[in-house]
Amino acid sequence: MSSSPAVLAVIPARGGSKGVAAKNLAPVAGVPLVARAARECLAARNITDVVVSTDDPAIAEAARSAGAEVVERPPALAGDLASSEAAVLHAMDQWEERHRTPLHTVLLVQCTSPFLVREDVERVAAAVIDDGADSALTVAPFHGFVWRAGEAPEPGDHQARPGGHQARPGGHQARPGGHQAWPGGHQARPGGEPAVSGGVPAAPGVPAVSGGHAGSAYGVNHDRAVRPRRQDRPEDLLETGAAYAMDAMGFREAGHRFFGRTAVVRTDPARVLEIDDPHDLDRARALAPLLDADRQGPGALPTREDIDAVVLDFDGTQTDDRVYVDSEGRETVAVHRGDGLGIAALRRAGLDVLILSTETNPVVAARAAKLRLPVLHGIDRKDLALKQWCEERGIAPERVLYAGNDANDLGCFALAGWPVAVADAHDAVRAAARAVTTRRGGAGAVREIAGWLVGAGLGGDTDRARGAHPQRNPRPNPAPTPAAS
Repeated sequence: MSSSPAVLAVIPARGGSKGVAAKNLAPVAGVPLVARAARECLAARNITDVVVSTDDPAIAEAARSAGAEVVERPPALAGDLASSEAAVLHAMDQWEERHRTPLHTVLLVQCTSPFLVREDVERVAAAVIDDGADSALTVAPFHGFVWRAGEAPEPGDHQARPGGHQARPGGHQARPGGHQAWPGGHQARPGGEPAVSGGVPAAPGVPAVSGGHAGSAYGVNHDRAVRPRRQDRPEDLLETGAAYAMDAMGFREAGHRFFGRTAVVRTDPARVLEIDDPHDLDRARALAPLLDADRQGPGALPTREDIDAVVLDFDGTQTDDRVYVDSEGRETVAVHRGDGLGIAALRRAGLDVLILSTETNPVVAARAAKLRLPVLHGIDRKDLALKQWCEERGIAPERVLYAGNDANDLGCFALAGWPVAVADAHDAVRAAARAVTTRRGGAGAVREIAGWLVGAGLGGDTDRARGAHPQRNPRPNPAPTPAAS
């Protein structure tokens, strides 16, 4: 048995969710939230074990697939009023009973923080393991002016700290108006609610006014009569809600996550996001191609070591999804010559490559013949065809990269280990993808994918792909050329 202290990361993930249905299984960059959190914890060097506490069989399956252990949460700890602390204490008891090993340190990790990284998990754990703190939490620098609707508390009221700072009962994060305040600015929610002058959303039936008692507000962390420059203000720290570490024995005695000497671990403010409603989930999916870039983990781009086969949709992936019809009814499509170079590079690297399409037009077979690729077209159930093809060739589906653009590709996305959407794919396809190209279909997306996998000999595409920043103004699609050319 290792002499290293037992350090357990507990990820509470119950099945019920009010704001977002099946929230903990919602995919971001093609990976369920619970799996993203589990992978980052498993990759942290000072975490010895990772447990997901859940009452939901589907969440348990996703957690095990990601490599985490599962503790079945009893119904009494799975309701809306159950605390995260209660779930962690139960998971600690179950883990110690299974492994017959006392815990040194325990972490509470929230999978609703999709951009938590292993380095932050390591540092919050190290604050307790190595630096002697009793408890620790991840924070982000915050320079915003916090307001609250209503009358200011009287001097000496315990609701306010000296200097107007908000007291947080029990140490739990309080968000102004119940919404997350973003470091460096106010959070704008698409379709956001009307707000009173203090920035708090107006309740249904309450007018959003700025004058009189109904709309009065006061500064929580500042004197509203004084507007100092940012550099003259003390730095506040926003609790990110992503990760907490506690001395195991002290946590059992205290019963809550903050006790004794509490250390703060500063994190990147750009990565602070908690998913509480559908807007947050949409924002996470939009940000994932940027924030997941160049990371070995959830959302990272695949390499040759990850992939044995590449399967390509045709229309909308190798073309711009348009069809040109002449006066005789003949159809042509536009393809990108760079994609042909990328496919040739994939074949030279020893990868199996297949074109899989529902399209019955002979142009698909003609293009496949030009590229010297096998093709399955006129296929209604592409997922079944892909499964059979993998079985016949002895290829594990989890080592298949499948590139597509529309709803008929989602079945293959669920089967392949690396579902990839082209930049202009349908929103549902982008949301289910594990990676998204910066190039549009028919504009070099396949060459970009080849650059991820083989790199050398494909010019600068590898560098651009590794940057993983979606083009704000993708270059125009190429002029139509005969598909077989």
